[in-house]
Amino acid sequence: MTTTKVLAIDAGQTGMKVRVQAEGERGDLLFRGIDTSGPLLPQLADVVHGAIERTGITPDVVTAGVSGLTDKDADAAPLLALVRDAGARGVVLAHDSTTSFLGALGEQRGAVVASGTGVVTLAVGQDAISRVDGWGHIMGDAGSGYWIGREALDAVMRAFDGRGPATALTDPVRALWPSLPQAYIELQAAEDRVSVVASFAAHVALLAAEGDAVALRITQRAAGELAASVSTSLSNVRRADDEHFAVCAIGGVFRSALLRDAFAAALTADGTRGGPSLVDPLGDGLDGAVALADLATQHPLSAVVQRAGQV
Repeated sequence: MTTTKVLAIDAGQTGMKVRVQAEGERGDLLFRGIDTSGPLLPQLADVVHGAIERTGITPDVVTAGVSGLTDKDADAAPLLALVRDAGARGVVLAHDSTTSFLGALGEQRGAVVASGTGVVTLAVGQDAISRVDGWGHIMGDAGSGYWIGREALDAVMRAFDGRGPATALTDPVRALWPSLPQAYIELQAAEDRVSVVASFAAHVALLAAEGDAVALRITQRAAGELAASVSTSLSNVRRADDEHFAVCAIGGVFRSALLRDAFAAALTADGTRGGPSLVDPLGDGLDGAVALADLATQHPLSAVVQRAGQV
C-alpha cells in the first residue's frame, strides 16, 4: 500500500533536497547541506520542520537518504522523537547509496555506481546486496572526481620534475598556483582542499577530449577502476551464471563521454558473466528517498534501512 504523505530528504554536503508528496501533490525544496561538524539528526529534524512550515503539509512518514551515513547516526528512533511533534508517525533512514540505487534502478537487479567527488557502488541481487568502495578520498574512492584530480596533480608534478611526460594539465594547475614548487604547501593549507583537488577532474575530461595523452590515460584508468568496482559488486550478489544485471552510472564524473565509453567497454571486456547492460537512470536520489517509504520488508535493501514508528 502506498504511503499517503511522504516528506523525503536527499541529504548531501552541498545541499539537502526535499520532496513533500501528498495525495497527488508534490513540492520540491532545497535547504543548505549537512554541516559535518555538528550532529546530523537535529539538522534533518530542522529540515523537516522547515519544509512543513513552507508547504503546510504534515507528512505521515519522513524518509532520508544521507551521504556518508555512519552507524552512530543510523538510528531512526531518535529522529522520530525529534519530528513527532510535527505529526510524523514514522521515519526511514538509509545511506545515500541505497536511495541512489532505488532512484536509478527501482526494482531492477543490478548495480549503481555514483561517482562525483567521491564514489560508491551498490549492487542488489535476488537475495543479497554488496557495497563496494565509498571509503573516502584517503582510503578509497577509486575513479572518483577526487581520484582523477589527484592523478592529474601527480602527473603535473612528474612533468615538472622530468619524471613524466609533458601534459596540458600543467596550464590549469599553474592558473591556480603560478609557482608549482609552492603548490603543495598552499593545497595542504586549504580548508577546501578535497573540492579543490576534485575540481581538476573537469580539466582532465576536457583535455582528454582534446587529445592530451596524459589526461586520456587518467580517464581510461578511472573508467577501469569504476568498472572493476561494478564487476566486483555484481559477482558478490550473483546466484546463477546466466543472471542478467542492469548497470547505471551516475554522478558528475560520467559527464565525460570518453570516460563513460571507456567504462562501458571495460564492463564488457572484463568477461563478467551475464553481460551487464548499461542503462539510463529512471530517476535520482530524491526519487529513491521517496521510494523508501514503501520499500518492502522482504527486499534485500531492507537489511540496510533503519525504520522507526508506523512505516
